[in-house]
Amino acid sequence: MSGVYVKRRSDRIRRNGRAFVVANSIFMALLVFVTLYPFYYVIIGSISGDSVGAQEIYFLYPKDLDLSAYSMVFSTTSILRAYGNTLFITIVGTLLSLLLTTLTAYPLSKQRLHGRRVLTTLFYFTMLFNGGLVPTYLVIRDLGLIDTLWALILPKVISVYNMLLLINFFKSIPSGLEESAKIDGAGDMTALIRIVLPLSLPIFATLTLFYAVGYWNSWFDAVMYLNRSRNFPLQLVLREIVQSVDLSYVAGGGADYSMSDTTIQSVRLATIVVAILPIMMVYPFLQKYFVKGVMIGAIKG
Repeated sequence: MSGVYVKRRSDRIRRNGRAFVVANSIFMALLVFVTLYPFYYVIIGSISGDSVGAQEIYFLYPKDLDLSAYSMVFSTTSILRAYGNTLFITIVGTLLSLLLTTLTAYPLSKQRLHGRRVLTTLFYFTMLFNGGLVPTYLVIRDLGLIDTLWALILPKVISVYNMLLLINFFKSIPSGLEESAKIDGAGDMTALIRIVLPLSLPIFATLTLFYAVGYWNSWFDAVMYLNRSRNFPLQLVLREIVQSVDLSYVAGGGADYSMSDTTIQSVRLATIVVAILPIMMVYPFLQKYFVKGVMIGAIKG
């Protein structure tokens, strides 16, 4: 009897396991669909023709294929200029952020640094409290950064959250490696460059993604600190296009288009695709380091 009971129990467990796999697969497939379909919808909407965009709803494939919306976007000087501004902000801001975050996190990860706990507490305090919107604006104004691209870079050049991740990652690196290098005459900077940084690729890939996405998607700072349209980043131009009731803002950049060439909706969707595509292309190359970097940076130390 005991053998029959064990067999029945194992069969029941096996059936339950298969049922769980099927249910979990269906749920994950639905989750993937719900997550990715909005992006797909934006893409097919941006390449659908004028008559289709105005009168029909497309679900699975574009109708009346038309790329004039993209032609309009890439021939408009205001959008191209905004693209260049966003690239400058993202590349320069990310490089500066990685440099300053590393130079801040490395000494704070060392037990021998006097006042390390006090400094870390002061940094952490800024995660909970800040001066507020008006004092921040006054500081930016008094520094002469109003209406410059540096106003979108310098105020958030160091993220305390990213710094804490990097500190914990540095703590997870065996101290014996640095001690061996110092026995051979290496200083702290040499140990950082030749020993620590090559071992920190996962966390730096993670921080690069965090900083780059933050700079790329930033638009509220641009609303606050920029006045001249030639300094607008891509996200602010996108906001203007999405909120506009006509194409006057776009056409003002020099493109000669009329309402009959492309619908407002197609131009909006095409601009959205142009805005999100670079980050979506970068993410797959950093994804393999992403989970490893976050887990080690959050848990170790």
